Amino acid sequence: MQKIDAEQVSSSDAEVDNTGDNSAETDFSASLAEVLTKAQLPPQIRQRISGIASNPAFLLDLFTVLQEDPYLWVLVDKEHALSGDYEPDDLVALTGGSYRIGRQDLRLRRAAALSLEEMSAAAAREGLTLTASSSYRTYAYQVEVYARNVRELGREEADRESARPGHSQHQLGLVIDFGSITDAFAQTAEGVWLAANASRFGWSLSYPNGYEEITGYRWESWHYRYVGVELAQFIDNYFDGIQQYALRFIYEWVNRD
Repeated sequence: MQKIDAEQVSSSDAEVDNTGDNSAETDFSASLAEVLTKAQLPPQIRQRISGIASNPAFLLDLFTVLQEDPYLWVLVDKEHALSGDYEPDDLVALTGGSYRIGRQDLRLRRAAALSLEEMSAAAAREGLTLTASSSYRTYAYQVEVYARNVRELGREEADRESARPGHSQHQLGLVIDFGSITDAFAQTAEGVWLAANASRFGWSLSYPNGYEEITGYRWESWHYRYVGVELAQFIDNYFDGIQQYALRFIYEWVNRD
């Protein structure tokens, strides 16, 4: 798994927070320019962030996000993996409530489970019932799922549909696949509601439509990752709602020289 260095994060935060010092501001601008290049962000986002870098709101938002649990913003994708033995220590069983469960063995990290209930209760007040169909997956289960998809679809197509072992966000214990886990979910009332409201509760769509070249995976309208309210707002406000852009930026910022 990529480096999550608490000392480095603290150093980054100190640099971001020291906006009154001209030399620190210059260092920050230079670091930011390098990070924006390495993160391979589209021009409109690079320009936006470069233009607001001296804005205290952006600096405070970045500082706030970096103070959160690092696993909320850790980058897990085709190039960045979790270790095979990683398992969250605060997993809880999903038992339903304001939402349905599609199977009996679903688990999430506690904060994500609490947020799921809060979000589902809000949907229920509008006459909708969210269904949690898949959640935490162990490394061993990822091995099984990926092998099955390769057998059924071939390796190239399987790599568009499922993550190789260690590269699945599901291993974080912060992901829910909702509803039918098919493209049809996007057109359901629940799918439409989630697209409009999930980020208010700290959930972010991981693989949006039209971004396969960026995320590495085809559109999955059902796959939401809990990132916390602060990071969800950060993604929406500065990165056009694209989770991969924001997490890549944070990864490069935290791991810069």
